[in-house]
Formats: sequence, C-alpha cells, structure tokens
Amino acid sequence: MEISEELDAPEVKKFLRGKAPNLEVLQDKKLKGQLSVREEFYGISAKAAAKAAKWLMPSEGGFLEAEGLEKTWRIKQEAIAKEVDVLSSRNQYDIVLPDLGPYTVDFTSSGRYMAVAGRKGHLAIVDMQNMNLIREMQVRETVRDAVFLHNELFFAAAQKKYTYIYNRDGTELHCLREHGAVLKLQFLKNHFLLASINKFGQLHYQDVTTGEMIGNFRTGLGRTNVMEVNPFNGVVALGHSGGTVTMWKPSAVNPLVKMLCHHGAVSAMAFHPNGHLMATSGKERKIKLWDLRKFEVLQTLPGHAKTLDFSQKGLLAAGTGSYVQIFRETESQNYSRYMGHSMAKGYQIGKVSFRPYEDVLGIGHSMGWSSILIPGSGEPNFDSWVANPFETPKQRREKEVHSLLDKLPPETIMLDPSKIGTVRPSKKKEKPTKQEREANKEAAVEAAKGITMKKKTKGRSKPSKISKKKQDNILRAKRPFLEQQTHEEMSKKQKLISENKEELPVSLQRFASKKPKS
Repeated sequence: MEISEELDAPEVKKFLRGKAPNLEVLQDKKLKGQLSVREEFYGISAKAAAKAAKWLMPSEGGFLEAEGLEKTWRIKQEAIAKEVDVLSSRNQYDIVLPDLGPYTVDFTSSGRYMAVAGRKGHLAIVDMQNMNLIREMQVRETVRDAVFLHNELFFAAAQKKYTYIYNRDGTELHCLREHGAVLKLQFLKNHFLLASINKFGQLHYQDVTTGEMIGNFRTGLGRTNVMEVNPFNGVVALGHSGGTVTMWKPSAVNPLVKMLCHHGAVSAMAFHPNGHLMATSGKERKIKLWDLRKFEVLQTLPGHAKTLDFSQKGLLAAGTGSYVQIFRETESQNYSRYMGHSMAKGYQIGKVSFRPYEDVLGIGHSMGWSSILIPGSGEPNFDSWVANPFETPKQRREKEVHSLLDKLPPETIMLDPSKIGTVRPSKKKEKPTKQEREANKEAAVEAAKGITMKKKTKGRSKPSKISKKKQDNILRAKRPFLEQQTHEEMSKKQKLISENKEELPVSLQRFASKKPKS
C-alpha cells in the first residue's frame, strides 16, 4: 500500500517545510528543474516522517473526561492517585522544609532533572527519574532564583549580592559581579545567553561560552521580578509595576515593544510553547491572554495569579495564595477551568512549573516544594535529538558540542525571526521639495558660518584671510545644492529635446533645433 493512501493530508502537512514556492514564474529552466526535484524530495521525506510518527509514536496525551453533571475541576489528587499506575503515583509528593523556604523550582529541557532553591540558602538538584538527590548545599545567604544552563551539569543562582554559577557537584565556577543583586534569571539555550534583571531595573545579557557581557540596559521603569523568555524568538519580556510589558533584545537599547496590559502592576507572565500566545496577570485581579501577532487581547479570565506557566500541550497553570488553578483550551479556542488543587493551609505558592514530557506540575511554596498530577499537560512522545530524558554521558557530550556549533548570534533575536534570510525591498527615494531644499541649504550655510577659525602665527590670521576662508566654507557648503540644481535643469532640457525629436518624422529629426522651445 502506498504511503499517501495510509496517511491523511494534515499528518503530512505537519512535516512539510512550509508552503511550496511557485516555480512557474522562473525563467531559468535549470534552476526550475533543480528546485522541483528538491521539492519532490521534501514531499517524500514528509510522508516518511508522518508514517514513522503514526506507527512508532502511538502514544497520545489523555485528558480528564467528566460524565454527566460531573466537573473535572472538582476531581481531587487523591482520586487521581488511586487510578494511575505505580510509576505515575511516585510523581505525587510533598517535601516539607519550613525553615528554608520559600522555594523556587526549575526543570531541564528533558524534564529529568529539577533544581530547587530555598530563600534561606538551600540549593539542591534532584534526578526525577529515580527520585535521587544528586547534590544539595547550603550557601548561607539569600537565594532569590535558580535556573539550569544548557544542561544539568551547570546551574546559576541569584544570591544576595551576586550571581554564581555552580556545577552539578556544587563547586562554584564563576561569580558574576556585573549583574548586581539579581531578582530573576532566565537562560536562552539557543543563544547561550544568561539574562538577569536586578533590583535597580537593569537588564543584563551575558554569553556563558565566552563570558562576554552582550548587553546592559536600564529599563527606566523601576524594580521588577517578572521576567520570561519567548521560546519562539528569544525575546525577553519584563512586567512592570505600571501595568506595562516591555520586550527586549540584546542588540537594542530601547524596548522592541511597550504595551499597556493592566491598570495595576503586572504580577506574573508566561508564554505558550508556540510563542504566539502570552498570558499576563495584574493586581486588578484579571488574567489576560494576548495574541502577540496582533498585540490584542483574546480572552480575559477572572482571578489573580502570583505565578503563571504554560505546559507543552497548552495548559495554563495559575497559582496564588495556597490554590493552583489549571485552565485548558476548549473547542471554541477559549480557556476554561480544567483542574484545581488546594495546598495545606498556610502554604504560600511562589512558583509553578510544568515538567516537560510528563503530566506533572511542580510547585514551589513557602513550606517546601510539591508535585501534583495534571493529566494531558505533557508531550507524550519525545524527540531524542531535541531532549532525551534517557541520554547517556556520551550522548550528552555530543549534544553539547553540536549545540555550541549551532549557537545562534545575539543579532538573530527579533520579534519575527522568519525575516532572517529574506531581502529587504528597496524603497524609492522621494525627491525633496523646493522648500525643503532651500531649508537644507540655509542650514548648511549657517553651519558653515559657525565654524571657528584657528588662530595662526606669522600673519596667517589676518582679518582678510579669515574672511576669505569663511567665504570658501560657505561656497563649499552651497556647492552640493547648486550641482544638484544644475543636474536637474540639464535633465529637464534633455527631456524636452527628446520630446521635440519625437514630434518630427525620423527623416527630419536631424534638422531639429538643439535648443528646447521656450
């Protein structure tokens, strides 16, 4: 049986390399043939990939389904734990460390390792596959945030005064003094950039491969600890106390976008994995979903969130106080309440983070950290070339080398990365009007008059010589405008002469006057 008969068009379209170009407009037959053969190969490879995905990746994400009048958001974690297998039930736990909290959590891109950081100086790395504690240490000072770098071997911690980079064994590798007292950290894995925002509102970008400080900007909008990275284009977004969200790139001093999202301070922010949807929460107790392609509100949800996070399948987790609420996209493309979970009384949630490739939500709170089951949140099939939870040390080493070779320069960070590789259309130069030309001429003359002359010895600074130099400067400033005017007059005369020649027959054009008619 042919592949095309086994597969549907949407399954194949997912693996195609965009829309096929129109080859009929090409005049070069050789180029047209080469591109048509290449497009044919793209179609064959897309069908083979779709066939492999159909038969080798049969796992599908499952969501909670309610019957009758039952609501999914009323189902408790205890009821879910009774129905799942033993391995899944191990992902449901609660670690209580009241003397070292509040805690923040971060996962690697494969979801296998988790870094936890307590405000009182407790740092730990946990292997989530077998629940082994790899390393824990006490730095004896305030820790505000911690993030993994390109893999689980290195992580950065924003401590009381400086930011430090540690390896997996707990050895201090670097002290980043230029960042200052950092409140929030983010790592751009495709660019190997560590982004931070400190308590003075300064945004820093540092290349962790070379140690070079790529960017250092003052936001001018005050202190903030709301910072997220758009996974689609690498743009860093900051939420400010005035209700605005600014988007930055390391090669621009001013923000790319500055949008007013809330009437109160922005308390939390998150990006959808596709990069086109952004969720923000404000102190006026509203959660808004934004379409970043048009910068407009798609939906407004009631409620307040201190922390937000999107899962790989698009579920939105919002945590505030001691309650976590999960929203899911319905068939009408609107988000509605999907699940809820209440922590023990007195727990104050500080960070929620979905674990990649697992139906698990990690929660960092004032009394430790917890993990709950959220059916349908994780991607059921992982690509071992992108993120492999079972990778060996040799595979990790090879992946690190390839990621360094494929590292993107900071200049590729922009709102629309699809413009990279395209040609900017040339704009026709608009001729200045007569008034604009006269104004530019007067400005150039005034600038020439304002030039100060150096005092020279041996009679070279006589008033007559200074006056002559000033006149030369004025003539030099007028010369480009006079040449342009002369060129335009000559082109007009040539145009009139050609028009007069066209009026006469070809045999009589040689007797035509060389001077244009007045």
